[in-house]
Amino acid sequence: NIISSLGFSTEENFQNLLHADVGIQTIDDPLLYPAPFLAARIHQAKLEECWIETNQNVVAATRLEKMLILSITEALSKTKIDISSIRTAILLSTTKGNIDLLNPIESIDPERLSLWKLGEFIGHYFGNPNPVRVITNACISGVLAINTAAMMLKGESFDHIIVVGGDLVTRFVVSGFMSFLSLSKTPCKPFDRDRDGLSLGEAAGTLILEKTSFPEKGDILFAGGATANDANHISGPSRTAEGSVIAIHNALTEAGFAAKDIDHINAHGTATRYNDDMESIAIQLLGLSGSPVNSYKGSWGHTLGAAGIIETAALVESMKTNTILPTTGFHTPGTTEKLIVTKEPLSKPLNTCLKLASGFGGCNAALVLNKK
Repeated sequence: NIISSLGFSTEENFQNLLHADVGIQTIDDPLLYPAPFLAARIHQAKLEECWIETNQNVVAATRLEKMLILSITEALSKTKIDISSIRTAILLSTTKGNIDLLNPIESIDPERLSLWKLGEFIGHYFGNPNPVRVITNACISGVLAINTAAMMLKGESFDHIIVVGGDLVTRFVVSGFMSFLSLSKTPCKPFDRDRDGLSLGEAAGTLILEKTSFPEKGDILFAGGATANDANHISGPSRTAEGSVIAIHNALTEAGFAAKDIDHINAHGTATRYNDDMESIAIQLLGLSGSPVNSYKGSWGHTLGAAGIIETAALVESMKTNTILPTTGFHTPGTTEKLIVTKEPLSKPLNTCLKLASGFGGCNAALVLNKK
């Protein structure tokens, strides 16, 4: 499931991505930032409407908790999985959790700001007997959570793992990115010559991973994943792309595929100068330059802890439909190394695809998906 500024279901989001719709708008809210800025926010009235329809017990929840619960609930509606089973685990990916509760005007229980408390709330809501594991590692959190879930399924403890992620556009987050001067004055333009920064977004997403010995034709399988740190800078990627190169190489090695096997790459594609250049270098160094590349962030912004999950969910839909989505905002090539960036939807067989992520602190992650 995907909940974003583009919609409240995977299908709705995929169609809007396909049409290059943009959820990034001008936000004029002094409670978030003193001056107007651009971001992709979830429609609040729609969120409350869905919450009232879904939550029969009228449980009091924060905005992010509502998003996460609605996302899990919608994903579960497509399966017969028992979320209350000891054989089902929940992984939560987020960078800041309920940070919107940090308000100098109101007093709150400090524990509500803790990420473990957010995980505990979600676990208790669904009656899951296992502790919810929280994965928080900057903007690779979502991909890292998926990789971690796949690793856990190799053991004997679990048959299903629900990976859910979410983050909000908040005063804390906006102020932080403003201090870096990294926000674009227009909807972001991944990989474009005229890109000038990222656009923030908020979202929640859910993927359900299942252990299976007998996959059926058309199933999308997790083939391999890896993470690496380039130790370059607290907020900037390696100029040589070494961390990303290591993560991609190790993911391909675990998956048992070579560069020539990759049909499509969904990149991190934040539209910052250094990130997009770094990814282009990594892709070139590994001989992947012939694979079409895209980024979804020009449509729904950078959703932080949700990014890796909702972007992987969209990639899964691409593989099911053999359709590469366009890179909204991209017009003119402008990266260090040449990339094949998709401007329009592209139909082609998608059997093996690569997902990339990078984040503050020098972290990099990659995963490989393969269609049975």
